[in-house]
Amino acid sequence: MTNDRIIGIDLGTTNSCVAVMDGNDTVVIPNAEGSRTTPSVVGFSGSGERLVGHVAKRQAVTNPKLTIAAIKRLMGRKADSPEADRQRNTCAYDIEATKNGDAWVRVNDKLMSPPEISAIVLGEMRAVAESYLGESVSRAVVTVPAYFNDAQRQATKDAGLIAGLAVERIINEPTAAALAYGFDNKNDETKRVAVYDLGGGTFDISIMELEEGVFSVKSTAGDTFLGGEDFDYCLIHHLADQFKEETSIDLREDKMALQRLKEAAEKAKHELSSALETEVNLPFIATTEAGPQHLIRTIARDEYEALVEEIIQKTFVPCEQALNDANMTKEQVDEVLLVGGMTRTPLVQSAVADYFGKQPVRGVNPDEVVAVGAAVQGAVLSGQAEEVLLLDVTPLSLGVETGGGVFTPLIERNTTVPTRKREIFTTSIDNQNFVPIHVLQGERQMAEDNTTLGTFELTGIPPAPRGVPQIAVIFDIDSNGIVSVTAKDLGTQREQTIRMTAGSGLSEGDIERIISEAQAQHNKDELLKMLAEARLAAESIIYTTERALEGYGEMIPQEDREIIQDDILALKEAMDGEDAQLITEFTAQLEGSAFRIAETLYANAEDDSEEPV
Repeated sequence: MTNDRIIGIDLGTTNSCVAVMDGNDTVVIPNAEGSRTTPSVVGFSGSGERLVGHVAKRQAVTNPKLTIAAIKRLMGRKADSPEADRQRNTCAYDIEATKNGDAWVRVNDKLMSPPEISAIVLGEMRAVAESYLGESVSRAVVTVPAYFNDAQRQATKDAGLIAGLAVERIINEPTAAALAYGFDNKNDETKRVAVYDLGGGTFDISIMELEEGVFSVKSTAGDTFLGGEDFDYCLIHHLADQFKEETSIDLREDKMALQRLKEAAEKAKHELSSALETEVNLPFIATTEAGPQHLIRTIARDEYEALVEEIIQKTFVPCEQALNDANMTKEQVDEVLLVGGMTRTPLVQSAVADYFGKQPVRGVNPDEVVAVGAAVQGAVLSGQAEEVLLLDVTPLSLGVETGGGVFTPLIERNTTVPTRKREIFTTSIDNQNFVPIHVLQGERQMAEDNTTLGTFELTGIPPAPRGVPQIAVIFDIDSNGIVSVTAKDLGTQREQTIRMTAGSGLSEGDIERIISEAQAQHNKDELLKMLAEARLAAESIIYTTERALEGYGEMIPQEDREIIQDDILALKEAMDGEDAQLITEFTAQLEGSAFRIAETLYANAEDDSEEPV
């Protein structure tokens, strides 16, 4: 049975989240591990096993080249772009170019596109929702950074399609956050809200007006390659540079060491949000002729803040642009809403408060509010909730290349969508029988400096002196911010329309093939996932039990020690097979026998007190 409800998914760079409207309440759905957010991490093995979320993140150190994280940053990117180069500096997996120059990821013997990887994460979110609802789910509202261009939005929609989801609406993350925050605001008072969204990989600022259930975006700006990953990047390179200075070893050249360093940097970043200092402790991180080398550093919060201060200041450049585009001053902003995990950082909070001259709102969970807003929009679209008028904008100007390589905008940035714009052009040389239409998006004066969305030709124009033919170019932007362009010769009425194709490089045929493969392999993938999870659980219990035997084996009766060792051997033999159920049974058996270690230790413990405390 298919559920008519539309789920809301925040497809994040670092973590993803899914929510749904249940009655009058919006529920953030926890995953199987009880966590309300799921790491946007996908892991692969050499034999084709696939892991998603926490279980994929846990095996990243031992399998760094086949653990794909922060794939959202490569959506719609070229392999030779500065952003792709920066991604290579902090990830262990291989980023390669397709024949079209798109940035794809090497997984074993094949290249996979960012939408394919993202589809695996979306599929996991779909499964989490289905487990909660007890019914299949086929419709979703998916969020994207407000500053995503058309190619990145198309790639996100493709990912949803591959995951078996009809993406009913693509909604900007700051808009979704404001929708969740102001859903009950039905009074006549107009609120001007600045949504400051600093996530794992992107930054957005949106200036909005909220009044009587109308959400009107006045302007938006941002940077699609600025976020928590850059905070990690600073800390990684700071630690790596210090270690290299002391040992002459560059940890960035060792994929496994780099992954360990990345995880340690991320952990330190989180701890420094609540503590004044933290320790990075990475034993046996490298080896020299002198022996094993360890990286042990204490990092104070002020040292960390000095490293990332420049990143935070970069966010205020788009803030200034958004305020100018909205014809508004900082003083006219009534409230500032913080969204995204990085806004938990004390320095971010204080810097935003200083910039806007007011304390940000703290009544929302920055990790969950975007998914909640998407779920609200889903409930509106499915008829579960009262209609809300949502007026969003296009983040970048759209136009065509004209004579001399000039970029001529037809739709200016921050125009409310959906929208349509028509402009008349003509030929530039005598007897020109076709007109090339080069569609671009961006803010630069010259065409070559902007992003190409697509090119096509309007042919069959009758011979005429230059300047005589009249060519109408019509831009349509739908509510998802996705563009289609029509060119029409007003003399012959000949017309051609192009819907911009995703910068992911996936054609409709590619998408259909991937969906067919996924459906055919679904049962096999489920079995492989169960097997991989069972082996990981088994490895964990074997490791902890063997360490316990090494430390306390002499204190345990010989008979118990032999039972435990036999169970370890039996579990290792089961792990060599392909039976996940058998591995799980032997794991439970070892867990039971391993309890004898603790029972023996505590039975022999001495306590001078008369009663247990």
